[in-house]
Amino acid sequence: VIVLQSRMFTAHSSSAFQPTHTPHYTMLMKKAALSLLLLVSSLTEGSAFVSCNASCKGKKAFFASSGLRSSIGESGLEGNRRAPTPNEIAIMDEMITKLANAQPTELPNAVSKAIRIVSSPQFFMRIAQRSDMEQDEEQKEKLSVLANNIARTLEVVVSTTENRLDERSKEVEQVVKAAAEPDTGEFLWPLTPERCEAIQAEMRKLDPGALDESFLLTIDAWMNKSMQDGMDGMVGILQKVLQAYAGTAVSRARDALATQVGAAVTGTSEQEAEAIVSEAQASKEPSSGAIVLEKLLAMDTETWDSEIRNAVSSEEVKLTDLKSELQGTMEGVVLGLENGSMTQQVQAEYLRELMTRIEAASD
Repeated sequence: VIVLQSRMFTAHSSSAFQPTHTPHYTMLMKKAALSLLLLVSSLTEGSAFVSCNASCKGKKAFFASSGLRSSIGESGLEGNRRAPTPNEIAIMDEMITKLANAQPTELPNAVSKAIRIVSSPQFFMRIAQRSDMEQDEEQKEKLSVLANNIARTLEVVVSTTENRLDERSKEVEQVVKAAAEPDTGEFLWPLTPERCEAIQAEMRKLDPGALDESFLLTIDAWMNKSMQDGMDGMVGILQKVLQAYAGTAVSRARDALATQVGAAVTGTSEQEAEAIVSEAQASKEPSSGAIVLEKLLAMDTETWDSEIRNAVSSEEVKLTDLKSELQGTMEGVVLGLENGSMTQQVQAEYLRELMTRIEAASD
């Protein structure tokens, strides 16, 4: 079962989550939560896990406890046992309201985009809680119908998602293989700078359409499996893959955002606007903030601090300009993603970490 928070940089402590069953907790909600547990477990347990036909060896001790398990995050099961945070409750409430007002034909697409939230038992628990708190009988019935509709929709969506996960596992494996030593095929941890660059390069080869929610769900499932098996080194490698995904996705989104803005301003199609924007960019020198930010997005996060210091000390960029460029990206890119989706959470965490590094450089 999947946790709502990504695990690229920091750990998230959790406490046991014991749902409260109020007198009005309906059988429908219980069945929905139970069916959901079965559906989501089929996604995580049934996902393929990378072997790459390569052995994993550490430079000292690959399988030794390195602290990665605690530094990357909690397991998916723990994530659904702990009490949801106020922010997670707000996201769930927003999604419940949105789905409750949606037409039945719109549910499959909406559920697919937010499957990480909707496929959580906590989501159904929250529907039940809202139903208990609701005084209006019509609204209570509306929430009950919603839970039933989502449960049925999930059966179809999960089946489709499983097929997509099988496809995405090939792309994830392609990127993970780049972390293996070219001569021996072995995975060494920590990765050398060359292997980190190889991961970045392999990620950029993937079609933009492949970097979707299913791609992240596959990484999440593999990471959970690695944590359960005590393969801390592989968890670290998958963390690098996750970071490479975020940098690549954000960089591509920045280009797409420029095209969308150009289309809105010129009143032309996005295809025509893309040509106009490309021509304008070719004739205009990009800002120093944009140049340095693109460099940071294309490199391993371990080199961020030194790159930022070098860029500032060499007067390649001012920290204020770099922060302004990043802030604009955070507002334009992250807010344009599906609220609460894994793509939004991963990219937002990545950009927040980058902002933290930039702000630390000014101290």
